[in-house]
Amino acid sequence: MFYRDERLALFIDGANLYAAARALGFDIDYKLLRTEFMRRGKLLRAFYYTALLETDEYSPIRPLVDWLNYNGFAMVTKPAKEFTDSTGRRKIKGNMDIELAVNAMEIAPHVDHIVLFSGDGDFRPLVESLQRQGVRVSVVSTIRTSPPMIADELRRQSDNFIELDELREVIGRPPRGEAAAAAQAAADEDQ
Repeated sequence: MFYRDERLALFIDGANLYAAARALGFDIDYKLLRTEFMRRGKLLRAFYYTALLETDEYSPIRPLVDWLNYNGFAMVTKPAKEFTDSTGRRKIKGNMDIELAVNAMEIAPHVDHIVLFSGDGDFRPLVESLQRQGVRVSVVSTIRTSPPMIADELRRQSDNFIELDELREVIGRPPRGEAAAAAQAAADEDQ
């Protein structure tokens, strides 16, 4: 699946990966994740995409974003949009799909293999385009939840599907406390 001399780039859809890992009952240790993929090939970049709610004095995801930024991840963020839906419920929207797709297309000529951490079916055309450029694409998500966290069309399009649950022992850690998990879920409500 991986070749030691291939140039790799990781593209992490933060909210999607968080939701998948949470559904499987573990948290991601991003230091271990980066180390694992450095072991699998020549890791050129590890991108992490997330929207941040700027209206609150404290964002529960801010410590993670800061840590990732200082520990070898290229952070791509934008302000989340807050609105009230027709039922009066507070909603947060912060889709990062376009930013991820543009960055993947820009780096494609410089890498051999892209690892996409997302199950979002909207990425199928991106994967197809990257493949036409000669880039192999692995997708990391899970089919072990009900319903599966990966869109079938994305899994079929990828060169390689990596079951997130099978990476648990390598990149996982036990889940944080309920309060922290609830705060993270609120930040990722757009999923």
